[in-house]
Amino acid sequence: MQKASPRRPPIRVVLADDHPIWRDGVRADLGERFEVVGEAATADEAIERIAELRPDLVVCDLHMPGGGGLAVVAACAERTRIVMLTVSEQERDLLDAVAAGAVGYLTKATPGDELREGLLRAAVGEPVFSPSLAMLVLGEFRRLAKQATGTDPLSEREREVLQHVARGYTYREVGEQLHIAAKTVENHVRNILDKLHLNRKQELIRYAVEHGIE
Repeated sequence: MQKASPRRPPIRVVLADDHPIWRDGVRADLGERFEVVGEAATADEAIERIAELRPDLVVCDLHMPGGGGLAVVAACAERTRIVMLTVSEQERDLLDAVAAGAVGYLTKATPGDELREGLLRAAVGEPVFSPSLAMLVLGEFRRLAKQATGTDPLSEREREVLQHVARGYTYREVGEQLHIAAKTVENHVRNILDKLHLNRKQELIRYAVEHGIE
C-alpha cells in the first residue's frame, strides 16, 4: 500500500495594505496553501512584522503610509520574498519595485486562482508579473543586454528562454514550450545572469533603472 505523501507546511505570509477590507479579501483568496501570520497598514508596521515574524512571503501594496511598498522592499528584500499587489500599471512603478528587489508585481485585478499560482511561484523565488506588464519587463531585459556590450550577448535560445520567463511562465512551462527540461531553463537563466555579471533575476532590472536605461 502506497503511503500518502506528507503534507507540505503552508507558506507563511504577511499582508501589508492600509485598507483592511482588501486584506480580508486577499486572506480569503489565498486558501489552505498559505497562512497569514501578520498584517500591517503602514510601511513601518510591515517592516516590524517582517523582522518579528520572518515570513516566507510578503504581499504588499505599493501606496500606503510611511513610504509605501518601496520602503518595505528596500528594507526587507534581502530577508524575504516580496510581491507587490497594486492597482498601478505604470511602467515606472513596476520598474522601481523590481529595482528595489521585489520578486513580483501583480495588479489587484488578478483573479484569485492566478494570484495563488503566482504567489506559490514567488515563494520559491520565481519572478511573477501580471501578463499585461510582462512585456515591459522583457523590454528592460533586452535593453540591459545591449547596454552591457553594445550588442546582444545572448544566444538565440537564451533570448527565447528570457522572453518566456519575462512573460510570466514557470520554468516547467517554458521547458514544455521549448521542448527542454525545466532544469535546462534554470541553467539558461543562470547563464544570462552570468553574462551580465549579475547575481539575481531582479538585479537585471535594478541595473537598468539605476543606469537610466529606458
